[in-house]
Amino acid sequence: MLGRVTLVGAGPGDPGLLTIRGRDAIEAADVIVYDKLVNPVLLDYAAESARRIYAGKTRGDHVMPQGAINAVLIHHARLGRHVVRLKGGDPFVFGRGGEEAEALAEAGVPFEIVPGVSSAIAVPAYAGIPLTHRSVSSSFAVVTGHDDPEKRRAPVDWARLATAVDTLVVLMGQTRIGAIARELIAHGRPADTPVALISAGTTEAQTVVECALVEAGERAQRLSGPLMIVIGEVVRLRAQLDRLAGALAHA
Repeated sequence: MLGRVTLVGAGPGDPGLLTIRGRDAIEAADVIVYDKLVNPVLLDYAAESARRIYAGKTRGDHVMPQGAINAVLIHHARLGRHVVRLKGGDPFVFGRGGEEAEALAEAGVPFEIVPGVSSAIAVPAYAGIPLTHRSVSSSFAVVTGHDDPEKRRAPVDWARLATAVDTLVVLMGQTRIGAIARELIAHGRPADTPVALISAGTTEAQTVVECALVEAGERAQRLSGPLMIVIGEVVRLRAQLDRLAGALAHA
């Protein structure tokens, strides 16, 4: 009997942000294929008999190439197993979940999607930064800072994004933020635009560094990844919100 695959978003790092449906899928899994950014605590929800397969990726170091991951999912599903593909954040937000779903569909393997809390939303929130605010930001864009050179379309158009939205959230941009900042400034984003560099967001190791856009490249290299970059006036709200949150915590 043909099995199935569930693509599950594990959230951004804090295990408390896993959805109930995601937890249920992990508990029912025969096989779990999980990524580097998945909090290992979540694997405790799995049955002892469940097979755990690590498929983590870092820049320049892929334990399992994407094609091999697709093949593993299809292989175990064809053996009649319930496979959970556990991915950090949300599967369809820069998680290559769309590619995996496409491969499963082409192979005739039944699958479902369990959305996760995207790091693009949760990490700024944990840092005290609202992506929108009635006074300063009515739009935001989430962009990858690491474009695939084999992509069939043009890379990110930083020139247009420079002034197209109020707030920019850049994922996977640590090594390129200096060049990105120069491009944004050259096309109209003020050099003193506030930036938040958030390392290990939503975890106990979270670190937030604020700086001006013109300084972002240099400051980012001093931090360890994974790093999220928030660019825009909303960053200035962080100090005020942090003070209020601290006061409430000690009330």
